[in-house]
Amino acid sequence: MFCATAPLALPALAQDVSPATVTITATRQAYQGDFRRLETPQAEQAIDAETLRASGAVSLTQALDLSASVARQNNFGGLWNAFSLRGFVGDENLPSNVLVNGFNAGRGFGGPRDLSGIETVEVLKGPRAALYGRGEPGGTVNLVTKRPTFKTAGELRLSAGSFNTHRVDADWTAPLSDAVAVRLVGFYEDADSFRDTVHTRKHGISPSLAWRISPRSRLVYELESSHQALPFDRGVLAVDGQLGRIPQSRFLGEPGDGPVQADVLGHQLEFQHDFNKDWSALLGLTTRKTSLEGFSTEAELAASRQRLFVDGQTLTRQRRFRDYDATYQVVRAELNGRFQLGGLQHRLIAGVDADRFENDQVFLRARAPTLASNPTLARLQAINIFQPVYGSHALPTPTPLTNRLETQRSVGVFLQDQINLGDRWQLRLGARHDDYRQTLEDRTANRTTRQNETRVSPQLGLVYQAGPALAFYATVGENFRPLSGADALGNGFEPNQSRAVEAGAKFSLGGVDATVAVFQVRQKNMLVAADASAATQLAIGQARSQGLEIDLQGELADGLSLWASYAHVDATTSNSFNDPSFGLPVPAGTRLLNVPQHTLSLQLVQDLQLAGRRLQVGGGLLHVGERPGEFTTRFMLPAYTVARAFAAYDLTAATTLRLDIDNLANATYYTNSFSALWVQPGAPRSLRLSAAFRF
Repeated sequence: MFCATAPLALPALAQDVSPATVTITATRQAYQGDFRRLETPQAEQAIDAETLRASGAVSLTQALDLSASVARQNNFGGLWNAFSLRGFVGDENLPSNVLVNGFNAGRGFGGPRDLSGIETVEVLKGPRAALYGRGEPGGTVNLVTKRPTFKTAGELRLSAGSFNTHRVDADWTAPLSDAVAVRLVGFYEDADSFRDTVHTRKHGISPSLAWRISPRSRLVYELESSHQALPFDRGVLAVDGQLGRIPQSRFLGEPGDGPVQADVLGHQLEFQHDFNKDWSALLGLTTRKTSLEGFSTEAELAASRQRLFVDGQTLTRQRRFRDYDATYQVVRAELNGRFQLGGLQHRLIAGVDADRFENDQVFLRARAPTLASNPTLARLQAINIFQPVYGSHALPTPTPLTNRLETQRSVGVFLQDQINLGDRWQLRLGARHDDYRQTLEDRTANRTTRQNETRVSPQLGLVYQAGPALAFYATVGENFRPLSGADALGNGFEPNQSRAVEAGAKFSLGGVDATVAVFQVRQKNMLVAADASAATQLAIGQARSQGLEIDLQGELADGLSLWASYAHVDATTSNSFNDPSFGLPVPAGTRLLNVPQHTLSLQLVQDLQLAGRRLQVGGGLLHVGERPGEFTTRFMLPAYTVARAFAAYDLTAATTLRLDIDNLANATYYTNSFSALWVQPGAPRSLRLSAAFRF
């Protein structure tokens, strides 16, 4: 059994460190219990620190490129993380939700997530609502943070790269006594971009403290604080549906808007107590405040206002101001244990949690009139896409459009029991009951709407242990996710609901662990436009996603490691409805936005010796298939394949020099879009040189 006081191998502070094992007093992951990989009736990927370092990832988006089940989605001008898992995405007007150490605490507006304080990124596929509560139908992403150890170690990493990019990362952990240890993690980055006029600056710190109160009790506190200043950048566009008519570097906003400011301040506290070798309790709370504020100038999407559709060169734009604030608070209590009943072994997870999410949005907009009124170029906020001149028109003052406060409250009770039916069979039974309340205060209309919902999310799983290195499994479960906003009558929407079925095999071959899974997910109550003008909405949309996944990771031979992930995803609408963003008709069978049918991610790393010191070389490849670039048209983003390579050499026992090269072939590609006028281009070939100093 995994006991919380048992030694746990900790990934080294850097992948360059020799693979000596460091031990710490472990804390149990919330909601996950005591299960080996082959006993879990769902597909999972754990992208650990070594794999992340080998990939060169410094952001969550880059890390998730390692999972073929994840597809990039509209990232809100680069201001947040947005992704789909197994074809399905959450609310397109909010960042994709992630867990942090099991806390449902990734919501809010703090900017794209940096990996400086993250040890492992877990991609937990399939239905998880029976434990975690409301979530996305395709699965969940959980971030495991870096926590203190009781052995002193530290690293300072300095990086410089293409597009005038400079970055500093620091990580230090040490015991203050036999019972208390601390860890200090921080980063600073200043960078231009391959995009014209785009400059970003960000920094953050993640200090934490661990206290071994007694041999059976532990307390961990973590703080997260970050600030980012980055321009709102909707990317490039297609002219008459054709990409590549303007350079990848062309910025179509206004530099005079200045950067958008994104801030995070979060606290997380966990207390764990072991009653004995079989039973333990976990208490935790988190609070996270985020904000996003700034101006943007971006392409107008309405055809009746868009001059580009007339002359093919003059882009109508709108200016916006956003002042978004969010506060998220979660409290949970959980009991884990094992017992014998009726001659069968049971492993139980039971608990209760409560959360409160406040979403305060003030949104102003200055928009051009329709082309029928023959507006001036200044009123159109126009820019020539082939010969842009920034600042040629006075920046208009936006006027109020949205001013609302939404509050979501939820209390959940969950229970999961995994029963050993014999030497080979295990049965997982789980269910969660949620009471959910939503209050939406529209301060512009002076109207408040409320709704209450009660949902039970069941899960049933079965595992057959065919041998010590082979298991087959099947699972079925339900999910729900509340929907923000109100209909034309001011009433709240029925929650988005989904049902998922998954079956697969997990096995180990030599040093490689593998999972093969097939799945089908159906969801209903998606928000759609109630009429062609899209002024009001209904929750009547339905969609289906099904596919195949193959994931492998491990050591192929002495010093040669492999990471491979492939997914075939067929995600389409199941009924006809009007698109919620543009009000255009969407027939049944329409492919979902930004979801490729085929994705492949590969990474190989070889450890060598050169002049008696460690040399590590490796590379990776990402292939993303063709996918819809607009939900209501035939505009498609082309398939792309990009490759990367790196080499790291230990100059001394404490110093490592590393070179990363991304997009080796300098391919032109596009990662995601929302419309043909909002398309995010991928970066050209880039280099990064870094030096790590361990102490």
